[in-house]
Amino acid sequence: MIINKKYILSSLATISTLTTTFVHAQCPVCTVAVIGGVGLARWLKIDDSITGLWIGGLLVSVSIWTINWLKTKKWDFPFSSFLVPALYYAAAIIPLYIYKIIGHPANALWGFDKIVLGTMIGSVFFYMSTLRYGEIKKKNKGHAQFPFQHIVMSISTLVVLSGIMYLITRH
Repeated sequence: MIINKKYILSSLATISTLTTTFVHAQCPVCTVAVIGGVGLARWLKIDDSITGLWIGGLLVSVSIWTINWLKTKKWDFPFSSFLVPALYYAAAIIPLYIYKIIGHPANALWGFDKIVLGTMIGSVFFYMSTLRYGEIKKKNKGHAQFPFQHIVMSISTLVVLSGIMYLITRH
């Protein structure tokens, strides 16, 4: 019996949705969800621009998570809001460049490497969804409008962008 990759993907998504617990914004669960998205995208042979979207989301998520963690430990330092993300982006992009996963001229869209382009777009939109969630929460006296709203907003942003990028890059 051949197992369909889409069946596995939808099963994993359903299981993860049914087994979630209460989490905070930019938590390890969010980060693992983004990592899972990157892994699944590569396994399903999805275009690198879409994989890049998820890498961008992951890098924003882990950067915010680390900055917040440093603040709780009172290890905040000058320019931490710049240096932490810069280190994460360097740790992700430099090895991809060294191992020639990015930088191949045939793997470009609009003049940019597909992974780099996707990472930039995913980062911007994931961060914007985080800012938007903060605005909504502030207007609602510090509460989300529904359970897991931040996760839904962050991940759905990447899912919608993935659909748009699929339509742009499909052959």
